[in-house]
Amino acid sequence: MGMLQRFKDIMSANINALLDKAEDPEKMIEQYMRNLQDDLGKVKAETAAVMAEETRAKRELDECTQEIAKLQKYAEKAVMAGNDNDARLFLEKKKSVVSKQTALQQAYESAAANANKMRQMHDKIVKDMENLTQRKAAIKAKVAAAKAQERVNKIGGSLKGVSNSMSAFDRMEEKANRMLDEANAMAELNTGSQEESIDDLMRKYDSGSDSGVDDELAALKAKMNQQTASESISAVDSELEALKAKMNM
Repeated sequence: MGMLQRFKDIMSANINALLDKAEDPEKMIEQYMRNLQDDLGKVKAETAAVMAEETRAKRELDECTQEIAKLQKYAEKAVMAGNDNDARLFLEKKKSVVSKQTALQQAYESAAANANKMRQMHDKIVKDMENLTQRKAAIKAKVAAAKAQERVNKIGGSLKGVSNSMSAFDRMEEKANRMLDEANAMAELNTGSQEESIDDLMRKYDSGSDSGVDDELAALKAKMNQQTASESISAVDSELEALKAKMNM
């Protein structure tokens, strides 16, 4: 019965649970099919042995039943012949054979039940293998699709890295442009400061030169105005003296 229990355990195994635990479903299903093939061979051998036991038990039971019927027939013949003692012997033998028949009946029923269980397990394995063979192509297709999707996901992840690199490149380019603009602005400021200093220096000397010229020009104008005023006064005085002389005449 240990072998029967083992096959019951095999039949109760869930293929989906096995596939879930597998790292590679495609490889696991191939292994499961090989295991089923091995189990099927063992079940066939065990089923054949149990069926042979059923056949033997049935044959012994039938022989016992035939012997009981034969003894019954001879007991009846002895009674008809008036040989009660012979009839009694046949009936006593029949009684012992009937006891044997009971044991043989129990043995046959047990063998028949075992054979039936083994046939059921055999048929279950065959059905599982047929079902698995039909699903094998679909499972392989799903595995191939999953692997293809994984490759796509990896490529997508790489593209994300490229995008990040491009974004970083853009940031570096923007930073370089900003640095260049700042450097140009600083250079412009430095140039403007230098020119302004030179201009201030030149105005310093120009301011001193212009101030001296302006002072000299102002003094010249003042002198000329004084001369002009003096000449004007002299002319008036001369004209006044002439007028007085004329009137005295």
